[in-house]
Amino acid sequence: MGGAYVHGYRRREAARLQDQADTLVELLHADTSYPAGSKVLEAGCGVGAQTVTLARNSAEAHITAIDISAVSIEQASARVEAAGLDNVQFVRADIFALPFEPASFDHVFVCFVLEHLARPVRALELLKSLLRPGGTITVIEGDHGSAYFHPDAEAANEAIACQVELQRRAGGDAMIGRRVYPLLLQAGFESVQVSPRMVYADASRPQLVEGFTRRTFTAMVEGVREAALAAGLISAARFDAGVRALYRTAEPDGVFCYTFFKGVGRRPGPGP
Repeated sequence: MGGAYVHGYRRREAARLQDQADTLVELLHADTSYPAGSKVLEAGCGVGAQTVTLARNSAEAHITAIDISAVSIEQASARVEAAGLDNVQFVRADIFALPFEPASFDHVFVCFVLEHLARPVRALELLKSLLRPGGTITVIEGDHGSAYFHPDAEAANEAIACQVELQRRAGGDAMIGRRVYPLLLQAGFESVQVSPRMVYADASRPQLVEGFTRRTFTAMVEGVREAALAAGLISAARFDAGVRALYRTAEPDGVFCYTFFKGVGRRPGPGP
């Protein structure tokens, strides 16, 4: 899809993605649902962590979920089947070579995908061509530059910077969340609106501390240790100190904040 998935496809990463999805369902998806009979394309479904919520929220919509990874498609299909959902069709495909007719979908949903692409505007343009005039796109992306926490620690920021740099070298952008609005405009969408969705985790919100601070964000940073050391970005001792500092923010007096950005745009033209 024009960029490498820096987190890899290991079982641990699949578990992390599911933890992230479960933790953020209300924050990211409460206001996303599609009308009965509408045709929805989920571009870059990964292991299906978002697909289950998408299908549940729009039980009478017809969802086509694509991903470039055969392994991910297999896992996503199993997850949707286990959830007892029957409104999703899976297709292995590349966003830059989609096997669909122009204007064949009413809506497109893209979550945590653009950050991995070297050409996000081109991807959005291609997805727009698959929308019927008046059809909509929903894009959700995070922004690692939005992470801040207490106690603050320079080593933690350096460990996060390693993940950002590795993603940059792979052709992506771990801080793409702040660009969702201009990217949608550049791709030719109209009526673009973006809303920030902040995760705020302290000890009064134990589910977020466990599900996001520990098992989503810190686990993600921890997962690039080998690659960061191999690239010579940081010493092992410094990286490990950074990860310990991130886990420290999950202690009873710790605080962790992170912002996702959810954008919605419309393909110009009359509604379908």
